[in-house]
Amino acid sequence: MGKNLTMLQAITEALDQMLGHDDRVMILGEDIGVNGGVFRATEGLYEKYGKDRVVDTPLAESGIIGSAIGLALNGMLPIVEIQFLAFIYPGFEQLVSHAARMRYRTRGQFGVPLVIRTPYGAGIRGPELHSESVETFFAHTPGLKVVAPSNPYDAKGLLISALEDPDPVIFLEPTKLYRAFKEEVPDEMYRIPISQAKVVQEGSDLTIFSWGAMLREALNAAKKIEAEKGWKCEVVDLRTLYPLDRDAIVQSIKKTGRALIVHEAHKTAGLGAEIISIINDEALIYLKAPIKRVTGFDVPVPPFTIEDHYLPTVDRVKQGIVETLSF
Repeated sequence: MGKNLTMLQAITEALDQMLGHDDRVMILGEDIGVNGGVFRATEGLYEKYGKDRVVDTPLAESGIIGSAIGLALNGMLPIVEIQFLAFIYPGFEQLVSHAARMRYRTRGQFGVPLVIRTPYGAGIRGPELHSESVETFFAHTPGLKVVAPSNPYDAKGLLISALEDPDPVIFLEPTKLYRAFKEEVPDEMYRIPISQAKVVQEGSDLTIFSWGAMLREALNAAKKIEAEKGWKCEVVDLRTLYPLDRDAIVQSIKKTGRALIVHEAHKTAGLGAEIISIINDEALIYLKAPIKRVTGFDVPVPPFTIEDHYLPTVDRVKQGIVETLSF
């Protein structure tokens, strides 16, 4: 059995079930207790589980993440909520110098089973530091795993898998999708494996790789281009950004011979470049055209009055498809 949930509701349900399932699970973050979080992702959990398991913290991201690392090293399963992705910068040193390196530094004697949840991305009419998409920072850091769901079903299953992972996981939640749509989510606890991409639409002419909020733009563009020109695009939701599902990327390219990558992060050194590198290394002889990227621009996320011009749109994705298939 299941029920129709938004992504935000699916995340809340996953948190609730994990807190009830394992006494070692606890949540830390700013305003997550009495107020239920800035987006209300933890609403009702403080009342249900108490102040020792849903912990309102000071406004100090370095202290929050550092405390969570200590808790994880001592047998707890902490989940940290950072209000917006760019707010993590003061705690970045704790992540890259300690959480990510602990297993390596101790030669496998200690792990850090820690989940850092944070909304990310533009499209909600927020200031630039509330709209960052800098997943590359974390995907570039050995020892961290990076997950970015695109729908409510995946959000719940991936979050449960992230908490059960023995290493730290950065769980990126597309703010634009929190309440964008509903889909059926099973009532029970279930898991979606980390590092496993999903083909969400089969196709034969071109592969679109995307994740998070941009997956919907990719799907809508693929459906419109098929209706207008008859071209069938395969759409692959990467779901995990590190480690990437290299096999899924290569197998899709062998099938279609063409690729378009869609992400809202800045173009330079974005994850699209790494996907291109994987294709060049392992599937170059199958390519029929150069690989294109439709991305955000190499500028800070602009004010909300021109925010829509920064984000990839269905029209920009369609143009990328036309240019690639017309090569």
